Amino acid sequence: MAHELVELTPQQPSLPIEPEQTDLIGEVTAVELPETVREFVAQYEEVFTDRDTFLWKWIHSLFDAFTLSSVDDRDVHDVKEIKTLFTVFITSLDDLIESHDDQETFDEARRVVRDPETVDASRDGVNTEVIEFIDDLWTHIDERLRSSPRYGEFKDIFEYDLRQGFNAMEYTRLVSDNAHIANATGARTYDAHNMVLFPYTDIDLMFSTGFALEDLSDLRDLTWDLQKMARIGNWVTTWERELTEGDYSAGVIVQAIQDDIVAADELDPAGDLEDVAERIKECGVEEAFLDEWCQRHKRVCEREYDIESVDVGAYIGGMETVMEYHLASRGMK
Repeated sequence: MAHELVELTPQQPSLPIEPEQTDLIGEVTAVELPETVREFVAQYEEVFTDRDTFLWKWIHSLFDAFTLSSVDDRDVHDVKEIKTLFTVFITSLDDLIESHDDQETFDEARRVVRDPETVDASRDGVNTEVIEFIDDLWTHIDERLRSSPRYGEFKDIFEYDLRQGFNAMEYTRLVSDNAHIANATGARTYDAHNMVLFPYTDIDLMFSTGFALEDLSDLRDLTWDLQKMARIGNWVTTWERELTEGDYSAGVIVQAIQDDIVAADELDPAGDLEDVAERIKECGVEEAFLDEWCQRHKRVCEREYDIESVDVGAYIGGMETVMEYHLASRGMK
């Protein structure tokens, strides 16, 4: 079934939105998070200081755009809340390894998904308070997922996709600690999973009683492209902050290294990172990624998908909204 969206010409690719003409920041700031989300966010803020409440409001409001149309109407509100809580969970693990360089606590936190009976918050080198928070949060998420009508069908897929998210976090740490291995192929292949679009989609499918399994292969094929588009949006709007934090895995920075715009040896928090950032801006690395986003967008819009039980056009349109939100909130998350 073909779905036609925005027409883009190869000679003049353009973003399908104009973020400077929007008032998305005010809209996001005004979002009221559900009570359960607010409670876990308050607990997050007791053990982490990395993220502002804006991030949780940002993603919560975005789920209206890219939740699959197949989700049962009665469950849309719950799915949105569960995915926001899942975002707090996955971000907490990302903070551990990216911002705190706490491999021991990260390794323990991963166990709560696959081997919860082995979790030991008192293990040497582990932040007990953080593990207790993450364990409580995951237990709540897991209980709600188990109540979904198709949990058993998608559980293994969800857990596999979640492990890819964990792997992306470790790849981020590896590149930041070993900038000489940075390469564009690795960033696009491994780091894209940090967007966890596959787990988000799996959660949707658990609550989609009308979804046809024969559509799953094509849906996941499309999700690969959309996840890479989401990653580009994140890269071009967060790389400057990540550069100052010692995280050199963002695609913009990796591409600048590979193109010899900057040298890996220059990526030192004690060095002149302002000069590094300026050179990256002047050489058009961001513009190249935005062009790539446009070309990917064009391809997914033109391609025919043999999917009947999900509105493909709405799913692709959701990624346009994600990009709009990324550009409008540059430097705020």
